[in-house]
Amino acid sequence: MALWKDGAFAAQDFATVADGEPLPDGAVIVSLKRFLDEREAILGRNTPIGVLLQPADRLEPIVEDLPRLAVLALAFPKFGDGRAFSLARLARERHGFAGELRAVGDILFDRIAYMLRCGFTALDIANEPTIKELESGRRPGPHEHYQPTGAVVARANPLRPWRRLA
Repeated sequence: MALWKDGAFAAQDFATVADGEPLPDGAVIVSLKRFLDEREAILGRNTPIGVLLQPADRLEPIVEDLPRLAVLALAFPKFGDGRAFSLARLARERHGFAGELRAVGDILFDRIAYMLRCGFTALDIANEPTIKELESGRRPGPHEHYQPTGAVVARANPLRPWRRLA
């Protein structure tokens, strides 16, 4: 997978560790189940920690730990599954998560603008056509919004007051 953040491709800075595998030195992303099972040991490490949530997972079990997490990774296992959009908005707006919000998985180029609008700051992309689009220099981004959101500063369009300009 390719990590895209701050408008460019970047080196992977976190190792995603499967359940049952030993934790390597350095920054890691673990599943929600593993985090809950080994919470004290994982938080006791002197390295950045991330938690990977699947679409059916809930934020409530880790709300108190959100300020201690460097990354909250939200899985997009299929392009048609958009439940992680809701998790992203809840993490940012309701729970005030200020760390890196990372989308992981089958990410289509057309959805990137919406991901950025929901508060995602990094994308771990498995979809080859999306990677090629970004490598070619094409950049996603909305120019007009029908509804304002907290993640994007919008100003009113004087000719169409129901639309917002980015």
